[in-house]
Amino acid sequence: MMSSQNAVQTNEGALVLDAHKLSYHFDRVQSWENGERIAPITVDMALSRACGAMCSFCYAMVQEPQERAVIKTAQALNLLDDFAEIGVKAVSLISDGESTLSKAYVPFIQHAAKIGIDVGNATNGWEWEPEKIDQVLPFLTWVRFTVAAGTPSGYAKIMYKGPEHTEVFDRAMSHIRYAVDLKKRLGLKVTLGIQMVLMPEFKDEILPFAKLAVDLGVDYGVIKHCSDDETGTLGVDYSKYEEMYPLLEQAESLSNEVTKVIIKWEKIKDKGTSSYKRFYGPQFLLQISGSGLVAPSGMFFNAKFSKLHIGNFTEERFIDMFKSDRYWRAMDYLASPSFNAQTMMGTLPIQHYVSVALDNHIKGIEKIKPAVGNKPMHVNFL
Repeated sequence: MMSSQNAVQTNEGALVLDAHKLSYHFDRVQSWENGERIAPITVDMALSRACGAMCSFCYAMVQEPQERAVIKTAQALNLLDDFAEIGVKAVSLISDGESTLSKAYVPFIQHAAKIGIDVGNATNGWEWEPEKIDQVLPFLTWVRFTVAAGTPSGYAKIMYKGPEHTEVFDRAMSHIRYAVDLKKRLGLKVTLGIQMVLMPEFKDEILPFAKLAVDLGVDYGVIKHCSDDETGTLGVDYSKYEEMYPLLEQAESLSNEVTKVIIKWEKIKDKGTSSYKRFYGPQFLLQISGSGLVAPSGMFFNAKFSKLHIGNFTEERFIDMFKSDRYWRAMDYLASPSFNAQTMMGTLPIQHYVSVALDNHIKGIEKIKPAVGNKPMHVNFL
């Protein structure tokens, strides 16, 4: 169960970024434990695989090759209707592309709000201009901006063509400031944050990032680990994270009443390892590529994992895939002794917290119990 130390108190409530929220969906945990075929609580997806950034830490680089499809607005809205019918509660627009580039982006968010599905969005913010912000911000639960560094040159070096191309930093910051101001003017409940994906070579940007979060006046700035694939393609040296702990603690201390600086300590301290072999998480938190590909996790978008590719929602309705034997064959395989998450997939997937909790639950190490007390913010985002 989520512990109080994993929740950060903000002006708008308890914010949980370094734990799971399964205790608040205990009925679905029970159904899963009883062997029922459950709908995911959260779906992480993108509306496009396109992206103008060239982030050196981006896992999408190892998710190729796969066919790209342009997701049409009608297909995206049909997907939401299917989600609503089976009981999906929230959609996070993250996955493997920049969703703000899609023509379906605005109508998708507005339709989700209409049918009662929460939507959050991670973006670099470059094409998230005021006109677009005006159309979507009132309908979003949260927005998290990818801000790889606290200095303009560091940002441009990590995310774009080189340290001299600071125009992308200026563009993103102007859009973030506009959103912060709009939230205040309209009294919106949306949570705004910035996120740094930390690789050891970025350590000099830790404190500038924390200071930038405070300067922007966003609700939080979060620093997280970097995932890598099963062969170490991105070259993440997890042994070097520990020497950064003092800097991370110093960054946390810069929090104030408006902005909380949050470190994802749980994942960082796992150092690229997992306690689980069975991969139960995708049944609760599914991922879909910006190509339309439905796979249990983004760890399996690459064509070499084609046996785990369930289908593409640009070609058939998601609800038909969800009810199909191939959907459940993939889920059952990942939960079986035939699969070993420690050796057969990448590190620290988006389903990591959920997978640890479910594995501990099954093993009797720590049972998931029904939540008591007030719900945290964003409870439908596991």
